[in-house]
Amino acid sequence: MPFITTNSVSLSGSSEEVKIFYQDIGRGKPVVLIHGWPLNHEMWEYQLNELPKHNIRVIAYDRRGFGKSSRPWEGYNYDNFASDLNLLLEQLDLTDVTLVGFSMGGGEVARYLSKYNAKGRVKKAALVSAVTPYLLKTDDNPTGLPQEMFTDIKQQLEDDRPKFLAGFAKMFYGVHLFSKPVSDEFLQRDMVLTLNSAGYSTIKSMQAWSTTDFRDDLRNIKVPLLVLHGKADETVPIDASAEETVKMVPHAQYIVYDDAPHGLFYTHKEKFNEDIVNFINS
Repeated sequence: MPFITTNSVSLSGSSEEVKIFYQDIGRGKPVVLIHGWPLNHEMWEYQLNELPKHNIRVIAYDRRGFGKSSRPWEGYNYDNFASDLNLLLEQLDLTDVTLVGFSMGGGEVARYLSKYNAKGRVKKAALVSAVTPYLLKTDDNPTGLPQEMFTDIKQQLEDDRPKFLAGFAKMFYGVHLFSKPVSDEFLQRDMVLTLNSAGYSTIKSMQAWSTTDFRDDLRNIKVPLLVLHGKADETVPIDASAEETVKMVPHAQYIVYDDAPHGLFYTHKEKFNEDIVNFINS
């Protein structure tokens, strides 16, 4: 299986080898898909099936702690996440890249572009249902979400992770009493993916995406940017995320799906795939 290997420095100062699993499919312009929380690269199945048909080379990887990648105890912060992404691009020697970051993965996109893109490997980027610019409510970020919400998520994950994730998935895909955009079987598959991680990596990654401030990162983005979000997103509300992001990156192309939940990469996959292909080829 294909892996890249990096060395992660722990809080004690020691170095730990971390292996990052990836898939590399198709030929053509390279696009790197960065998965959301608490899933892994397999969430992109319906993009891995489609994008290579359009002369696109698709690379999708598992973030540290998830899927087939290593599960170190420490290192779940966006400096390390962006470093892992940078190493992937370098070891595969990718150029003319489009980055597509979903939800938590939008943070890697912002941090990478701010910190690592001096060589210009990445030519375009997309933030999809992304956690940027800053989800935590503070005095200077009144549109954010209260700390108590994230404290409660942590408690539920520690108490009964499968139960929390089952309920989270329904909100993620917009499943309600009179709305069922995904099948029971799809939700079961989703549960398998979300449990294919360490409990501690799930918790520590949640603490990273809920408290990391990407505002300075966004201001440094110079490449063409697509911001794509669902107006019905209950997981990462559009007012706290995409609406604020486009204010900080005024050159961004902004697409809103009026009826889409957080997991629009599946619930609106035909439109989503079309928009991503058009953006890559534009």
